[in-house]
Amino acid sequence: MVQFPSQTSANGLWTLKKVNRNLQGSNFPTFPGAPTIGTATGGNAQASVTFTAPASTGGSSITSYTVTSSPGGITASGASSPITVTGLTNGTAYTFTVQATSFATGPASAASNSVTPSAVNPPTAVEYLVVAGGGGGANDVGGGGGAGGFRTATGLSVTSGSAITVTVGAGGAAGIASSFKGSNGGNSVFGSITSTGGGGAGSGGNRDGRSGGSGGGGGASSSAGTGGTGTSGEGNNGGNGASQDGDGYGGGGGGASATGSTGATSQGGNGGAGTSSSISGSSVTYAGGGGGGAAGGNGGTGGAGGGGRGGSTDGDPVDGTVNTGGGGGGNRGGPAKAGGSGIVIIRYANTYDDAVSTTGSPTFTNTGGYKIYRWTGSGSITF
Repeated sequence: MVQFPSQTSANGLWTLKKVNRNLQGSNFPTFPGAPTIGTATGGNAQASVTFTAPASTGGSSITSYTVTSSPGGITASGASSPITVTGLTNGTAYTFTVQATSFATGPASAASNSVTPSAVNPPTAVEYLVVAGGGGGANDVGGGGGAGGFRTATGLSVTSGSAITVTVGAGGAAGIASSFKGSNGGNSVFGSITSTGGGGAGSGGNRDGRSGGSGGGGGASSSAGTGGTGTSGEGNNGGNGASQDGDGYGGGGGGASATGSTGATSQGGNGGAGTSSSISGSSVTYAGGGGGGAAGGNGGTGGAGGGGRGGSTDGDPVDGTVNTGGGGGGNRGGPAKAGGSGIVIIRYANTYDDAVSTTGSPTFTNTGGYKIYRWTGSGSITF
């Protein structure tokens, strides 16, 4: 044990400075150096502070680090970086220093950057699903409507304080006569992301399908129409119509994951299949193409994801399912069917705040670690 003298010696007073020199000469542990400050990040009444260990430990292992706020002198300790300081006042600007402790507590680091804790913690990026309205089917051996464009991704940057526009595209109207194609579905929008409405189907008298998110199926009579073109990254082409032995068979509308099939003898073309998404918390398939109508036999089946079946002697056509972007079914001679409306869904980690405001009455859920907003009609959101 080192003992400090309490009285004078023959050579005068001992000093602490001399004792310290003697201790260093005998390799006795001393103070650690100052840590190197990193970055302070503010949160709700708290801040996280990073740092790196000092170059010198003073000859003894570092056992802890202490972070101190300025103002307030609020401290927090830990064994490594980062260390979170709690109990701060929201709206007050703070800087922080760090000290290391081994045999003794060493000098403080330089001050960190200034941060202001805040109760507001909006997301900076979201995951989205944007599905446009499906195209309408056509009559007089018409094709099936193309599915609405399907777009989904993670990491879309969002800015707090500004309203983000949400548009949910309507389904396209069905063709009402031999000379009328089905109408394209409406585009769906979330901020900078736009999905293209599905292509309307070709009819017996106006045979080529329209282009769109996915293309509409071609119609057929004495000759066959071609399917419309899908939009890259959103959907696929519609199937061609077929004319065989004087009868017509409409092509299926394209879907998000597959092209519509070509009409065949006694069979309208099937709608292309859609694509599944679990953004809502459970797996749902969207953007299936509508089935083509047939002069005889069977109408084409609707693609998985809300595509309506085509009409023929085996049954009437069916609308595309609402809020899936499914294409409407074509028909053999009577009225065809409309496309289904689209949908917009976003989600982000539930560690972030709720939206400041929304319009359009989206459905909100907090499940599976996510906050989820689901629009079936147009509106907006502000973070």
